[in-house]
Amino acid sequence: MPECQNCGSFVTATYVRVFSPNDLDDPRVCPRCKDKIRDGSVVREARSTRRS
Repeated sequence: MPECQNCGSFVTATYVRVFSPNDLDDPRVCPRCKDKIRDGSVVREARSTRRS
């Protein structure tokens, strides 16, 4: 099962296919990550806390 490299949460294979580069099996960040976000093709620190 794919897991987020940042927080370790489970993600679906569809999420990995859509939001991860082709050479990665696990995403670098997911929607459950509170400290990082995807910004285009890079991952950066979140500017504010995210609601869950």
